Amino acid sequence: MSTIPMHDESSQPHEVASLTTRIAVLAAVILPFLALAGGVWLAWGRAFDWWYLGIVALMYLVSGFGVTLGYHRLFTHRSFETSRTMQAVLGVMAGTAAEGPLLWWVATHRKHHQHSDREQDPHSPHASVPEDASWMQRVRAFAHAHVGWLLRDHGVDVARYAPDLAGDPLLRRLSALFPLWVTMGLAVPALLGWLVDGPRGALLGFLWGGLTRIALLHHVTWSINSVCHVWGTRAYHSGDESRNNAIMGVLGLGEGWHNNHHAFPTSARHGLHWWQLDLSWLVIVALEKVGLVTRVRVPAPARLAEKRR
Repeated sequence: MSTIPMHDESSQPHEVASLTTRIAVLAAVILPFLALAGGVWLAWGRAFDWWYLGIVALMYLVSGFGVTLGYHRLFTHRSFETSRTMQAVLGVMAGTAAEGPLLWWVATHRKHHQHSDREQDPHSPHASVPEDASWMQRVRAFAHAHVGWLLRDHGVDVARYAPDLAGDPLLRRLSALFPLWVTMGLAVPALLGWLVDGPRGALLGFLWGGLTRIALLHHVTWSINSVCHVWGTRAYHSGDESRNNAIMGVLGLGEGWHNNHHAFPTSARHGLHWWQLDLSWLVIVALEKVGLVTRVRVPAPARLAEKRR
């Protein structure tokens, strides 16, 4: 594989999309959730009830925290340290989200940070979009940032972007066993459903706690790439178009405070202010108190002031 050229650090982010376009993108992400809520309401009492809602919520949190704590804040940015056992647990939890093998996910995300909103960014809604782009061109760029990029081969170089992980036998093994973790993410909710209502419950657990939960989490994760680079506020200088989005801050377990994260990528805390709910940070605090994580990294107040817009 050829070496990927470095981007031009002096280049500026592209022009921000119009309000109409940003609303269209936000609607494209939110409307499917509303449709799903309507489907749940119609199925309530027949093919969905509190048991299955609980299974969906449990699996969403297990896989979601696996991604936010494991794939993202620990393995990608090394924002805290933990034991080998906890690394394995978080790696397996993240694998159940079906978002890709550990090494690929980390390498892709590090590449995103290195080239954020520039030509080499794997999933930017701004890169390669001319300032005079039409409304349709911008919508296509947003669609690419949300999910289209997954359909293209960007040839992420794991040896370049994640050599520290590639040289770790445990993490290589966790990454190689990705199909097993995905299977577990489907089998566990099916088993829970079986315990609730036999074969019928197993099917519903598989459909809701397995497939539907994966779809929900995928769209939330993808929205960090798309919505959080066009819709929201920018409190800190980050050199790109990353935004803080409160809706995705909640749904993404803290990941939606995206401008904060891009300004301070090694910070274990993304919701840097008390009103910015960051459930992943609260879990890290709890794990630190019981001694399961150490060396938790957060930016100093002087650093926050220095980068404030």
